[in-house]
Amino acid sequence: MVDKSIVVITAHVGDFVWRCGGAIALHAELGVPVQLVCLSYGENGESNSAWAAQAQNDRQAVKEIRRAEAERAAALLGVESLHFYDLGDYPLPESAETVDRLSRVLRAAKPQIIVTHPEKDPSNLDHCRTFNMVLGARMKAIAPGHGADFIQPPQVLCFEPHQPELCGFKPDTILDITPVWEKKQNAMQAMATQKNLWTYYERVALQRGAQGGRRAQKASMYGEAYQTIFPSARASFF
Repeated sequence: MVDKSIVVITAHVGDFVWRCGGAIALHAELGVPVQLVCLSYGENGESNSAWAAQAQNDRQAVKEIRRAEAERAAALLGVESLHFYDLGDYPLPESAETVDRLSRVLRAAKPQIIVTHPEKDPSNLDHCRTFNMVLGARMKAIAPGHGADFIQPPQVLCFEPHQPELCGFKPDTILDITPVWEKKQNAMQAMATQKNLWTYYERVALQRGAQGGRRAQKASMYGEAYQTIFPSARASFF
């Protein structure tokens, strides 16, 4: 599968581990290069234990902790390249400059699939802003007027949000990540700042695994859920 590639774009450094760590590990094992872009370190809103552990409020120290965690997790999952934009979070700024930076990543990687947040998430608008910028970057990357290196339109897969019932999330794909669950679990444990999420996302994976097993007519222990944004074009249903 060396002619295939995936680009994952997340708002915060922990997002790729919880929501699509299994997909990253699975495709990395298949030889599919996965590039990862984290728009922020999540230092303001998703690093509570890092702030509590220090005597002084040192923002740079918190960023360094989160960056180190993300680097360890990405290495465990098999990410080929990792980019930190350090845009800040809560709220994450939305800008034409970031759209342009992302579009250049897409033109260079030429991915068949982009993985990111779903459109709606009222509990975390950073995720919504990321979705908007990703679709803007995709639009710019496929437009020949922005350069001769334009790409074919990639599919966008949105991973499962933390509270899908608030986000109108309706998955149409359940990925069996049982073969790589240990890698995802190790990557989750590398994110020590958000240790409170370890058991939560194991429960999510078990639930999706059970659902996927019923639909695939074969046993599956762990799974991840995704929602496609664009319809697929097929020559037949089979």
